[in-house]
Amino acid sequence: MTYHIGVDIGGTFTDTICIDSENGEVRLSKVPSTPENQATGFLNGLSATAIALPDISWLVHGTTVGTNATLERNGAACGMITTRGFRDILELGRRERPQLFGLFGEFRPLIPRDRRVEVTGRLNAKGEVLEDLDEREVEEAIRTLQARGCESLLIGFLHSYANSSHEERAAAIAARLWHNPYVTTSSDILGEFREVERFGTAAVNAYIQPKIHRYVSRLRDSLRDAGVPRDLVIMQANGGIMSVDMACRRSVSTVLSGPAAGVIAASYISRLAGYRNVITCDMGGTSFDVGMIVNGEPIVTGDRDLDFGLPMRIPIIDIHTIGAGGGSIAHLNEAGILKVGPASAGAVPGPIAYGRGGERPTVTDANVMLGRLSSERLLAVSDAIDRDKIMKAFGDTIGAPLGLAPTQAATAVLRVINDAMAGAIRAVSLQRGLDPREFAIFAFGGAGPLHGVALARELGVPTVIVPYVPGITCALGCIVADVRHDFTQTVSRAVDDLAEEDLAAILARHRKAGEEILHHDQVPIERTEVLHFADMQYEGQTYTVRVQLDPAALNVAALRDRLAKAYQERFGITLTQYRPKLTNLRTTVVGIRPSLDLKRIVAATQKPGSFDEAVIGHRDVWFDESWVNTPIYDRAKLPTGTRLSGPAIFNQMDTTTVVEPNTEIVVDDFGNLIIKVN
Repeated sequence: MTYHIGVDIGGTFTDTICIDSENGEVRLSKVPSTPENQATGFLNGLSATAIALPDISWLVHGTTVGTNATLERNGAACGMITTRGFRDILELGRRERPQLFGLFGEFRPLIPRDRRVEVTGRLNAKGEVLEDLDEREVEEAIRTLQARGCESLLIGFLHSYANSSHEERAAAIAARLWHNPYVTTSSDILGEFREVERFGTAAVNAYIQPKIHRYVSRLRDSLRDAGVPRDLVIMQANGGIMSVDMACRRSVSTVLSGPAAGVIAASYISRLAGYRNVITCDMGGTSFDVGMIVNGEPIVTGDRDLDFGLPMRIPIIDIHTIGAGGGSIAHLNEAGILKVGPASAGAVPGPIAYGRGGERPTVTDANVMLGRLSSERLLAVSDAIDRDKIMKAFGDTIGAPLGLAPTQAATAVLRVINDAMAGAIRAVSLQRGLDPREFAIFAFGGAGPLHGVALARELGVPTVIVPYVPGITCALGCIVADVRHDFTQTVSRAVDDLAEEDLAAILARHRKAGEEILHHDQVPIERTEVLHFADMQYEGQTYTVRVQLDPAALNVAALRDRLAKAYQERFGITLTQYRPKLTNLRTTVVGIRPSLDLKRIVAATQKPGSFDEAVIGHRDVWFDESWVNTPIYDRAKLPTGTRLSGPAIFNQMDTTTVVEPNTEIVVDDFGNLIIKVN
């Protein structure tokens, strides 16, 4: 058993990378996704690599099943048992508006009101019992929710972060009466205060748990029947990986796992290439995902909403997603304004160029029209491209109403989509006080390298990095990711009132739990790293500042000093006249996996040859309102160290890279294209 495999399932394509750990052999595949049953696309991707399935030793999967189920509202029928008087917390939230200045808006909670049942029992904020839990009411609530057709159950009581005994007792009753194992307690998912966020995060877990369980179980069974000897491992939203059993229990951690894998790979590759501040731009067939890597590490947040009214208060790589991909459909809105996306043609019927029945012009079709993509053959498309049909669609749908020629209409589509993506990058960077001009763009995904240089020019970014296998980068991220588990405990006490032995006990409990999970996961790791953090504030403040802790020097004076230094570094002020407060203690337990030599991937897939042999032709490409005769290169034949100037088009198995004029290109030691934008 020698093959390490990463599989990422996107909205349009399923990407697979197989690396032989003994001889460095690399096999790649990119096949259409199968939305009706993603396991089919998964197995098709493995089959396309032509490896012997019994030789698989490591199999990691990034999935969008949980994300799609939540956003499309097709998860499980879920019920909730909660503290009397608080059944509407999920719906009331923070009383925010879907649109800040809008008079209209709609929010549908994951659990409707008739499936939220109250019971007697009350704790205070210190975890003290004010009113005993009425177990008879819990039993009756369970029967009521089952009678109303609920498949999954959420148990969420006030202040369970301080004392989880009532939730645990209700869960024990549910284990006896509930008709399946889909029971979630809010304190198990998130041990933090603030009921809106804790209940909301746990509701996402309960809502997608049955779907995740069925999906991974079906996939695991299919792999086992096909002869794969190794159990599946799932990518997490925090950039780590976890076992299938943990994914079934903490399903909320699978949300956005596919995009998270891409950021992990980008961080890994860009550090080796010598770039530590990077904007990751992952453009696929359906969406465009933006992340930030600062000083070599992805930004991880615990304050993220998946959608309006759907808080995600677990550690998650901070990724901003918009509906902009190769399959995004161009159309005119009711006001006659050109819009691109968020609706996508997906894999089926796909863009017109796919020849699968698509009739509406897309971003991919615009790139074909303008010569940026080959008009002869596209990846995973067997039929010849009907360029005349594409031209007619742009002329009839976009050009005629706007008074534009088909070529001008296609150009307008690319300008609109590039502007939308540049806006997403500005939103992620500028809102954090980060200047995009001080970063490099890491362009990947099936369509990212088509637009990376145009985005850099729009934003004033000086460098674009295109990895060696950009269309398979998310799958590669699955292979290089470490095992990671996060723990949180709300303390919410003034620092001066803390008992240091209690703090040490919480951190020790977190560490023990993490190490036990690592052992249960049975994932081969080289070593274990444990990091401790504290969320702190000054009394009277709403928001917190996160500081890293040294468990060997965990005392009141150290906590006070860490908070003061954090304020001085971030805000340039000191607030030592106010009393410091410890809100949450956090622990991250990481199992470090063996490193991957990227040069082996280049060596295994690069075709020997000279620079002249890498030039496979020329074609006219539309740049700056004119056609430019542009050289086409077989990227796999470009020797390391090659230097050339744009314009240029680079063809490879998984994507096409477009480099505009007035650029300088270098192929580095890891096969990356380092593009300097003048």
